[in-house]
Amino acid sequence: MKTLSLLGPVLSGAGLIPAALLGAVLFFPQSAMAEPATAKLTVTVTNIAEHAGALMIGVYDKAGYDTDRQVAGGAVAVSADTVTTTFDLPAGQYGIKMFHDVDGDGKMSTNPFGMPTEPFAFSNNAPAQFGPAKWDAAAFTVEAPATTQTIKLN
Repeated sequence: MKTLSLLGPVLSGAGLIPAALLGAVLFFPQSAMAEPATAKLTVTVTNIAEHAGALMIGVYDKAGYDTDRQVAGGAVAVSADTVTTTFDLPAGQYGIKMFHDVDGDGKMSTNPFGMPTEPFAFSNNAPAQFGPAKWDAAAFTVEAPATTQTIKLN
């Protein structure tokens, strides 16, 4: 009676390397999964009329864009016509919403009808039409090692 060895093909010269790779994946799965590439997003904001207050910048992924759950953000002091800041992010699709908090109260000021009275803008200079710019208009790709987004403040 012939016996079937399950380890025969694995231990033979041709099967040794595939078996070693399989073992590495099974016993060290974290090293087999690639981390998403980290990228530096540089955001330059132009057309700043008042050199006071801060730019309130939010970076969003698709899931958070309409719900205001930002993945990165911050307040950047304004002292010139142009301001530049950077964010470290995993490579992927993002959209930016921002406003110039001229009065320094930490929120976007509006008129009695809810229309913004402080300057604002979106990535890709996407237009706001009866509300914030839509994801499809504001979305852009951040790729490693670096991506730049230049936005004109309205």
